[in-house]
Amino acid sequence: MTGVSARTLQFYDEIGLFKPTQVTDAGYRLYDESALEELQQILFFKELDFTLKEIKIIMDDPQFNKAAAFEKQRELIRIKRDRLNALLGLLDKLLKGEKCMEFKDFDMSEYFRVLADFKNTHTDEIVKQLGDMESFDRMVDGMKNRESEIAEMAVRQYGSIDNFTRAMENNFGNFLKNGPAVDKALVDSLIRRTDELTKTLTSDLTCDPASPKVQEAVEELINFTNESNRGMDMGAGYWPAIADSYMTNPAYMQVNDQKYGDGASRFIGLAIKAYLERQ
Repeated sequence: MTGVSARTLQFYDEIGLFKPTQVTDAGYRLYDESALEELQQILFFKELDFTLKEIKIIMDDPQFNKAAAFEKQRELIRIKRDRLNALLGLLDKLLKGEKCMEFKDFDMSEYFRVLADFKNTHTDEIVKQLGDMESFDRMVDGMKNRESEIAEMAVRQYGSIDNFTRAMENNFGNFLKNGPAVDKALVDSLIRRTDELTKTLTSDLTCDPASPKVQEAVEELINFTNESNRGMDMGAGYWPAIADSYMTNPAYMQVNDQKYGDGASRFIGLAIKAYLERQ
């Protein structure tokens, strides 16, 4: 009736997300109409890419209002529908051979709505971390001026604007609660260590980037960078995007070639790509 498998219902029961109305002596889970309404609510949240953990927290909240949740879900699904319709229109143009590289169809409105919500609900934390609300406003204005660039990056690194928005919501929330991911006192030492690891990686640019020696060095660099991010969600496409930047971004190539030798930037990019393919 619901399209949800028995195994999924068992799992939801195990994690305390969705309990049956009754369990028979034979172990069968029984669900009444009220339970089906609850499951329907869960499926709406899943459609909006909420994690099961997030859904449980929301629905366990004593202040949870089912009617208000339906209103918000309707709004978010409408935004998602409009964005998908825009993307379908873009794909229709691409299939016809038209070139459309403006990225305006990757709608960032939900991302900026989340930032606006932070401004309204986390004023004290924003002032504590940024100094004043004007700094926050300048940050948002700067992002809006780079909206197309950010949208392109978001799709490359996170797979979708939805995923990017959710990750940035969590990352910014952690920043407001705990401060910068990297302690200011450690920045210089982290930069030095990154430089040391990159020098080791590029010590012999005649090597095959996929060779064991180079791969050992690039693995150390990637692991160090990931650890330095202290749990920030950089997106599944972060390292592929970084590899492409090393090989195609003129700014990356100029800086790294000057610092580590001619061809170093492309070498680093190839080494990272080889590492990712091996993984």
